Amino acid sequence: MTSPRREDVRNIAIIAHVDHGKTTLVDALLKASGEFNVKADAAQEQVLDSNDLERERGITILAKNTSIHYDDKTINIVDTPGHADFGSEVERILKMVDGALLIVDAVEGPMPQTRFVLRKALALGLHPIVVINKMDRPHIRPQEALNKVFDLFIDLGATEPQMDFAVVYAAGKMGWSSHDQSTPGTDMKPLLDTIIKSVPGPQVDPSKPLQMLVTMLDYSAYLGKIGIGRMQNGKIAKNESVVLIKGEDGKLIPGKVTMLQMYQGLKRKDVDSAQAGDIVAIAGLETINVGDTVSDVANPIALPPLEIDEPTLSMEFNVNNSPFSGREGKLVTSRHLRERLLKEQQINVGLKIEQLPGEGHFQVSGRGELHLSILIETMRREGFELAVSRPQVIFREINGVMSEPMENLVIDAPQQYQGAIIEALGRRLGQLQNMAPEGASRVRLEYAISSRGLMGFKTELMAMTKGTGMMHHSFNGYGKKGNEPPPRVNGVLVSMAQGTTTGYALSGLQERSDFFLGPGVEVYEGMIVGTNSRQSDMMVNPTKAKAMSNMRSKATDDAVQLEPPKILSLEQALEFIDDDELLEVTPQSIRLRKKVLNGSLRKRAEEKAA
Repeated sequence: MTSPRREDVRNIAIIAHVDHGKTTLVDALLKASGEFNVKADAAQEQVLDSNDLERERGITILAKNTSIHYDDKTINIVDTPGHADFGSEVERILKMVDGALLIVDAVEGPMPQTRFVLRKALALGLHPIVVINKMDRPHIRPQEALNKVFDLFIDLGATEPQMDFAVVYAAGKMGWSSHDQSTPGTDMKPLLDTIIKSVPGPQVDPSKPLQMLVTMLDYSAYLGKIGIGRMQNGKIAKNESVVLIKGEDGKLIPGKVTMLQMYQGLKRKDVDSAQAGDIVAIAGLETINVGDTVSDVANPIALPPLEIDEPTLSMEFNVNNSPFSGREGKLVTSRHLRERLLKEQQINVGLKIEQLPGEGHFQVSGRGELHLSILIETMRREGFELAVSRPQVIFREINGVMSEPMENLVIDAPQQYQGAIIEALGRRLGQLQNMAPEGASRVRLEYAISSRGLMGFKTELMAMTKGTGMMHHSFNGYGKKGNEPPPRVNGVLVSMAQGTTTGYALSGLQERSDFFLGPGVEVYEGMIVGTNSRQSDMMVNPTKAKAMSNMRSKATDDAVQLEPPKILSLEQALEFIDDDELLEVTPQSIRLRKKVLNGSLRKRAEEKAA
């Protein structure tokens, strides 16, 4: 016998490619429902992107919940990450909901992450509502975008009921939605009505024994770990005794609900009780984890555990041991690093941490470069200093065949760079799948490529296209391990001295290199200061000062002309470093360095390895 549906609740997820307007659309829905105080919150757009990194980068990193009231119904909305590196978040969130809004940009149409998130939604049997967003942009192509979405549904094996999706046109930034692509709306009512009509209420039973699958985690210094999930059956009350059924082994752990909260607008609010169909947050269960079931004491029944995507990349996190260690950060010891990584592992289930031999030496595995770089950036902002290695792909043996992670890659670039891009990806063993013009002067290239082959390509693409090329990629399963991608094209300039860089020294070297720093910067022996024009590394002295002389000439008195240095971002630096190099990350600086700082010891080690 099937459980009845709750008609007073709708649980939906918002899924989309990065930067297609998910979070802005949620802003508009909150304003339309009155949950967003326009005067008090006018300065805060993207209210669900609550962390500084999310606001700066314009992406959603962590799944967020909110709740609005409309037409006597409660609509629980979960804003999910659009980037494939946070796929474990997306998959878990979709288990909490009964419907999804698939947001597609009216100009760009479906992109790689659109395919990624839609595949997961369709596999779980959800019937997405398609929202063609950003209808206020110039050069919109809503019909073409919709046709591509339809093709994507077919390509992903959608069922006939899933193919019969509702379509709404919207401009989240302007706060309107419409059923007609040629007629702008005046408010968000068409979209809200479509959600109520097209998304079914949760199929749950409050009369059955308590069951709640934990799909998200939070942490409080006062309450400890907080489990978040949708109640499948039964009821729950504050201070009630419950049983936690562990997802890995089914072990039963008794506990008590010390805090019970539900979502209202942008905040969680304390409640005394909740019932099946509600999305709740509970505290008091110390060992709670994603995939566990909170159940009834008298009749504990586990729900099917979650399958979480395995990590595809790993990096070594080390205590910073450079000559500049401790100058900028407050958290620099092995104990600080270990405690912070273990705390992250408690709430970031896509992450795996393993202690390696040696003091302050850890292997951190995650879903991709962005996933790991977000953790590094967060830690440096908290006052940590650390040194990290080049990301390494995690190989897996599947049916007796050694396999590696593969990616779908889409590049949008001016046509004049098409040949250079194809040549560069050919060297990286990428396979061209499709090529199509994008407007009058641009081209879209679609590739299948290994994660190893893609490492470092973004920096190369930016240089090759003078910043005009765009690339998006998403994880696409595992393929047979291929040949080794070619090594880095250029060697590096390595400082042989400690001191402060001078314009005189840099001017003498700049003909053969691009520098990562300018004059007046402190460096140490073994620190990388730029790229070499040749493939080999070269030892240089960037601190060399001009010799004092009582002779004067026009030539020696000319002002030093220096090219602007190429300042690398954290992601660019991670892509650039090689196997024998590290990235030193502190609250104020990002420095590239060799693992072995001393030149003589490094040369000896290289000869021994050879």
